[in-house]
Amino acid sequence: MKIKYWLMISFLIVMLLPIITLYLLYSSLSSYDEEQDFVEYMSVYNQTNHIEAKLQNPDLYTFQPKGKYKSIDSLVSNKIKIVLYRYDGTILYSSIEDPSSTMMYQNNLNTLYQDLNEIQKKHKSYVIKKPTLQEGKIIGFYEITVAREQWVEGFNERTIFLFSVVGSFFLLLYITVVLLLNRKLNKPLSILQYQMRAFANGTNIENSYPYRKDEIGNLFIHFDQMKKQIEETRLELDKQQKEKEFIVAALSHDLKTPLTVVQAYTEALNQDTTLTQEEKRDYKTILFDKLNYMRQMLDDLAIYAVLQSTQEKIELIHVEGQEFFEMLVSSYEEPCAKGNLQLHVQQEVEGNYRVNVKQMIRIVDNLMTNAIRHTDNGQSIWLAVLSKRTTIPNWVFSPFSKELDLWRKDGTLILVQNEGDEIPEDLLETVFEPFKQVEGARGLGGSSGLGLSITKMLIEKHDGKIRLWSKEDYGTLVACWIKEG
Repeated sequence: MKIKYWLMISFLIVMLLPIITLYLLYSSLSSYDEEQDFVEYMSVYNQTNHIEAKLQNPDLYTFQPKGKYKSIDSLVSNKIKIVLYRYDGTILYSSIEDPSSTMMYQNNLNTLYQDLNEIQKKHKSYVIKKPTLQEGKIIGFYEITVAREQWVEGFNERTIFLFSVVGSFFLLLYITVVLLLNRKLNKPLSILQYQMRAFANGTNIENSYPYRKDEIGNLFIHFDQMKKQIEETRLELDKQQKEKEFIVAALSHDLKTPLTVVQAYTEALNQDTTLTQEEKRDYKTILFDKLNYMRQMLDDLAIYAVLQSTQEKIELIHVEGQEFFEMLVSSYEEPCAKGNLQLHVQQEVEGNYRVNVKQMIRIVDNLMTNAIRHTDNGQSIWLAVLSKRTTIPNWVFSPFSKELDLWRKDGTLILVQNEGDEIPEDLLETVFEPFKQVEGARGLGGSSGLGLSITKMLIEKHDGKIRLWSKEDYGTLVACWIKEG
């Protein structure tokens, strides 16, 4: 249950329960008081009935010495008090020990006639006031007061009981609410706070608190999601840091060889006067090659760093497919011919594409340069761009053809295939990581070790994908997939 609904229901219960409890107590006590009133009334009636018969004597309502009222003294007690009035309101006798109630006190007649012939129930007593008649005339009044000691005692007991019950109820209700709040709010929040402090201090604590379908449960779920995201970010940062350290180490290692060559050949050109003109030209050619190689490595490193650090997509423009891809695949005859390699080009696309022209050229350059480096003299390289409506060509190596057809679904393929040694299966995925090259590839020269990594990052910037297949006695196929339209 949601906490807001739980709180609303709890508040309603907390408000209603005291009212219901007080009403039930009031009803019970009222019913009990009604029963006690009837019993008490009958008891008072029986007690005063025989006293009234004696108080009807007319001789009691004339002025006479106090000793004449001894018969009445025997009727009074600490529970029963009697007052006699003459017809004019003068008090003739009073058993009430009140300084104001003195003999011969003239009482107010209006007050005397009030509540006549009625049994008045007061908090601590019953009062019965009746006239005495002689020959049809009122000669006096008598007033009997019966103390309600038993009722007062019971009232005090009921009051104590009522306050005890109400106090116990409110105490129990308070403890119940506190326990429920602690279970519903304080305990899970304390656990969450502890887990947050532990996570902030680098301690990984598994959540042992059961998830609930309320706001606290959502907090736990969101905290776990945030924790996983932070942990994944930490792992990614650690991976990037290790990758950067590896790149720096690999780059330093790969730059040492050309730098050593540059230094040695430069010193030879400056100091050795026995070199022939042909040797000097060869040395300069080697120097330019090594410098170009170093420049290429630094350019690739700069591009790799930019692609890795930025989160923005590269700018894409609309191009006419047939014209653009014809230009893209038409400039590799010369480098292949220079290496005595046979190049086969196929381009079958139509419609428009959204690409970054410069980066697409870099993608194909990287793939073709890599293929040329790993293809021996006299062997073949295939370069093709095929739309989704074009069937897989027959020249695609048979072990790759079926899987490639499934992988290419609803997209255009850029294929670069070359004959040569296979890439070990355990390296098929890692070759796209920076400076991960096939064993012996560094010895071929001309590669920074970042070409395939850059290619993968660029093709993904086009919302595409890349995959590599390789098999012994066949060669290697690299396929890039991009959207059409």
